[in-house]
Amino acid sequence: MRLLTVCVGNICRSPLAERLLRERFAASLPPGLVTVESAGVQGLAGRSMEPHAAAELERLGGDAEGFVARRIDADIADGADLILAMTREVRSEVLTVQPRAIKRTFTIAEFAHLCRYAVEQDARIYTVAELVAFAAKHRSVAAAYDLDVPDPMGRSVEVHREVADVIAGHVHVVSALLVPLVRAQNA
Repeated sequence: MRLLTVCVGNICRSPLAERLLRERFAASLPPGLVTVESAGVQGLAGRSMEPHAAAELERLGGDAEGFVARRIDADIADGADLILAMTREVRSEVLTVQPRAIKRTFTIAEFAHLCRYAVEQDARIYTVAELVAFAAKHRSVAAAYDLDVPDPMGRSVEVHREVADVIAGHVHVVSALLVPLVRAQNA
């Protein structure tokens, strides 16, 4: 499974989500089953993580070492089974880059809500592809929620912490459903 997280510059939110997801998968699954990457719709190619975001990542148990920002393109989007954008606007920009990704592109908050909904509905989902299809079919269920993760760029350390905690919460929900699906698919 290939998962892609996307924000604007690819130096704050999307790398934080990428690295937290990687940690969750690495702690629960054998190596090589899941690839998690990130990009930005206006990616600041070649830059490392923003220092406040990197500090929050470390606080949450992740590691920013070796991270290099990049800009999304159609090939990067095509390579992902699931794309998690940080806002509805970023999600729209991803779809401008690759319109065919519409059924597998969500905001991270939207996908987390749809994961909860799948559990509440006791949906019979056995693969990641089935979960993504379920989410695409039931997308309207999440419409009542705030689907955007605020951009902390240029803001206080406290705002970076709040945003990191929001992302970590979404990562927890998403990975809690994805890990058993990936494990079952590869058993």
